[in-house]
Amino acid sequence: MRVLRAGLDAVLVEVDTLDEALALLGSLHEDPPDGVTDLVPGARTVLLRYVPARTTAERLAQQVGRLRPGSTTPAAFEPAAGEPTAGELVEVPVVYDGEDLAEVAELRGLSTGEVVGRHTAPVYSVAFTGFAPGFAYLSGGDPALRVPRRETPRTSIPAGSVAIAGEFSGVYPRAGPGGWRLIGRTDVVLFDLDREPPALLRPGGRVRFLAVREEVRARPTATGTGSARLSTAATQPTGQRPRGTLEVLDPGAQALLQDLGRSGVASLGVSPSGAMDRGALRRANRLVGNPPAATTVEAALGGLTLRAHGDVVVATAGAPASVTVAGRAFPPGTAVAVDDGETLELGAPATGVYTYVAVRGGLDVPVVLGSGSRDVLAGLGPEPLRGGDRLAVGTDAVAAVAIEEVAPDLPAPGETVTLDVVLGPRTDWFPPSALDLFIAQDWAVKRSNRVGLRLAGEVPLERIDNAELPSEGTVRGALQVPPDGQPVLFMADHPLTGGYPVAGAVAAYDLDRAAQLPVGASVRFRIAISFAELATTEQEGAR
Repeated sequence: MRVLRAGLDAVLVEVDTLDEALALLGSLHEDPPDGVTDLVPGARTVLLRYVPARTTAERLAQQVGRLRPGSTTPAAFEPAAGEPTAGELVEVPVVYDGEDLAEVAELRGLSTGEVVGRHTAPVYSVAFTGFAPGFAYLSGGDPALRVPRRETPRTSIPAGSVAIAGEFSGVYPRAGPGGWRLIGRTDVVLFDLDREPPALLRPGGRVRFLAVREEVRARPTATGTGSARLSTAATQPTGQRPRGTLEVLDPGAQALLQDLGRSGVASLGVSPSGAMDRGALRRANRLVGNPPAATTVEAALGGLTLRAHGDVVVATAGAPASVTVAGRAFPPGTAVAVDDGETLELGAPATGVYTYVAVRGGLDVPVVLGSGSRDVLAGLGPEPLRGGDRLAVGTDAVAAVAIEEVAPDLPAPGETVTLDVVLGPRTDWFPPSALDLFIAQDWAVKRSNRVGLRLAGEVPLERIDNAELPSEGTVRGALQVPPDGQPVLFMADHPLTGGYPVAGAVAAYDLDRAAQLPVGASVRFRIAISFAELATTEQEGAR
């Protein structure tokens, strides 16, 4: 057993087999260490997220090293009513026409028909869930179909794609990025918050794939995934009128509702999400006297236009977009009165990406899994704002309006920003020369969204180990390195699990700056903690 650093608020516990990882997970569920907020299982690992004020990585390493994982199925894996059990089987109809089907056949020396036959023959077991809500890692497949992930992950994979990588098969519940090989598609709904339980496939269940010639529509089922369009009436008690509303006239490039996110929902395959720049969200709320976690509008690259229905007080923080109310200009970082019928317009910020608009009293929005945040990867929370949406103003103000908030300087395109990084957990997959290069050269931001930032360096990172990494938990700020050697920096809506080695993680105190990196800026990394392995215990003593 090894305990490895995964940033400043998580450790990765590595064992030898999937069974040992699930047994360890069971022991941690039965006797969770103090300060641990979430557990994310992997194929050979368990990731522990913790609160640094309540415990330390070193203390967790000692506590985990003393655990003796049990051999019984942990209570957390006992199926609830309606879930698949070991005695039940979920059949998934698949049209085998995936983009990578022919390549998989070539890699394994098979015909495409043989690939389909070998993929549909076994009955799979749901080993664990992760990556995204409803995504299940299915074990028990034919070893002849084991193929590596793609060297460069796709930026978007269609929902319902059936894919394979390493020893696992899986189905992507929603459109999103991924590096697995696509061999087919299905329209079975895998995750639906209007269904109990939401996930169709849960640990302990069994799955069989059925090849079909034409796409077979799934049985009628609710299609909600925890998303909601916004209206005043939807969130107000009967007979109670809102204090006011904000009407969206123009959402700009992208406008989302965000708070500080979710916690303790990793067992559903859901990441914390929340604001990209958490400090900016808190500052905007302080300016209008709200609690720090009140829901705000997160506007990417400006362009947002809102009309007040009723008198309201608003403030902005984050990327310094110009603020205009009824034709009058106001400096960012101050509270502004917007009278009934007046409009507020955000310009395009010269630095940074995300501007937060808070309204005194907060926004009364639908809550999904404890948060009003939109998670773009999972498709959870209120839908992205669009013209005509009305946002009800709440009653959450707890303090007087603040005079001003001091905001940090944010990066502009063409600038280079230095970020502290904690090495690990997979630095041993890279030679010393690659780690030297990792901190010596600049990395340009080529693409950016809430899932992550794609970075590019003049010289890609080489790896010592070119084997397939079994899927394991990841954290916000993780720097995952695909075989092409160009890192991906995970951000607020990152997948819970991944299968490319993580060389390091941006320190928690630098994540807000990382979130505000625009395309065209560059990053230089600086080592904050240079050791990855915290403790090693003999396997016999850990069983």
